[in-house]
Amino acid sequence: MNNSNDIWVFGYGSLMWLPGFEYVEDRLAKLEGYHRDLCILSYVFRGTPEVPGLVMGLNAGGACHGRAFRVSAPLVEGTLAYLHEREMINSVYTPSWVEIELCTGQRTKAYTFLAIPGHEQHVSALSIEETCKLILQGHGEGGSSVEYLENTLLHLRELGIEDSKLEVIFQAVCEPQI
Repeated sequence: MNNSNDIWVFGYGSLMWLPGFEYVEDRLAKLEGYHRDLCILSYVFRGTPEVPGLVMGLNAGGACHGRAFRVSAPLVEGTLAYLHEREMINSVYTPSWVEIELCTGQRTKAYTFLAIPGHEQHVSALSIEETCKLILQGHGEGGSSVEYLENTLLHLRELGIEDSKLEVIFQAVCEPQI
């Protein structure tokens, strides 16, 4: 049963394969106006301030296919607290309510985290070489940036979501380094 006080959470990176919170259902979903991008320097989970890794953010423009999780009303407060603790370590995201379209065609509000352009950890217009360097060097509390990218891509593939840009980056990361 869907309670009107339930919420949806939109995942586009590690939340898709490691949500870390209880939910009652999940659906493929699409967010218009933003795209998934390797644009956040990771200082904790996938790198350090001295040797940052690279993780996903939602940047303006395009569209992003991801996974939406419905959280039941009694668990909303705890889930939001957990998400803030997990995602807002360095305040590189803006927690936001956005409109998504579920795979059923239903449009609904969902909670997600948008990248903040201009934040010291936000990087844009990186070359493939610069992106690969950051991914290859990044190791933090949650593992490596390579593992993060691979897990995200594997989950996208399992869900039937194509992300050709990430596929190109992953292939470049996997090439033998000279």
